[in-house]
This record gives sequence, C-alpha cells and structure tokens, in this order.
Amino acid sequence: LRLLATPAVRSAFDVTAETDATRERYGRTKIGGRCLMARRLVEAGARVVTLNFGRWDFHSSNFSEARDTHLPIFDRALSALIEDLHERGLGNDVAVVAWGEFGRTPQINKDAGRDHWPQVGGGLIAGGGFRTGQVIGSTDRLGAEIASRPVHFGEVHASLHRFLGIDPETKLHDLAGRPQYIVEGHKPLPELF
Repeated sequence: LRLLATPAVRSAFDVTAETDATRERYGRTKIGGRCLMARRLVEAGARVVTLNFGRWDFHSSNFSEARDTHLPIFDRALSALIEDLHERGLGNDVAVVAWGEFGRTPQINKDAGRDHWPQVGGGLIAGGGFRTGQVIGSTDRLGAEIASRPVHFGEVHASLHRFLGIDPETKLHDLAGRPQYIVEGHKPLPELF
C-alpha cells in the first residue's frame, strides 16, 4: 500500500509523460503501453509487475490473427522493454518472462487455426542476471513432442523465486496450519545460474 501511495508510482502509470519517440518505440498499442508502464513501475520501485496480453486462442484464422496482428505487436513491445531495461542499466536487476500455460498444436486444423497442445510449450526469460542467449530443451522437428531436456513450470518458478531472493524450498503454513511449499519438488534451472 505504501508503494502504491507514493507519487513516483502514481506518476509511473502516466505513459504520456514519455517522449513520442519512446512511446513509438514500444508501439502505440495496449501491450506497448503496458510494457512501457512496466518499465516505469520498476523504475519507481515496484518489485513485481505482471502484464497480460491475452486472446492467443487462435483455433481459427491463425494467419490473419496471430501472424498479422498479435505476433508483430508483441515482438515490438517486448523487445523494446528488454532493450530499454538494458540501456537504463536495469538488465541484471529485472527479469522479464513471457510465457503461456500451454503450446499450440503442431498441425494447422481445418479452420486454419491451432488448438491447445499441453505436450509442448515455450517461454522466454530475459535479463535478471541470468545466463541468457540459450535454448533450454528441444522438440522434434514438428514441435509436437519433447526431444531433450524437458523443463517443468516448477523449475521456472523456483528460478524466479531464487532471483527475488526467496528460497524456493520455503514452507509456509496455511490458515489450517497445513504446510504449503512455495515450489514443491522442483529446483531452479541450473542452466540459468
């Protein structure tokens, strides 16, 4: 509450305070504005910022939707955020994660779309002082099945907790007194550290 009440954080929500060149760099779209606001919130002292760029559920019209709208907009905003953080000297202090809850089918369906595919998914982690510039794990040539080094969601969560200075093996007790582990049974990704 104290963080939200500070003038610096309140002003961070106003992306119109940025130069036209900066706003253009991120793109004048919802996700562009949200990524720019995220950078401003981090500079104002926020430790965790979560963004949502939804509606990736292209069961039909995959090409006119994902390829021609979402992907270029997302690429522009996310790359601007990552570059901007590094240019401002925040690259090692801020971890950027782009991630969905599952992948998409390797085959285009009859409606020119892709359906849910929990067997394989992808994610991106940048900054945070992590060892980046690598691919962890692989799929077969179609992106249908895991070929090497499966990565579990828990490993990513454990890595992010470690980045935040929270021991991933921390145990808390719920209101009934039962132990709850922050990340149960998974260690941070060794490839990142």
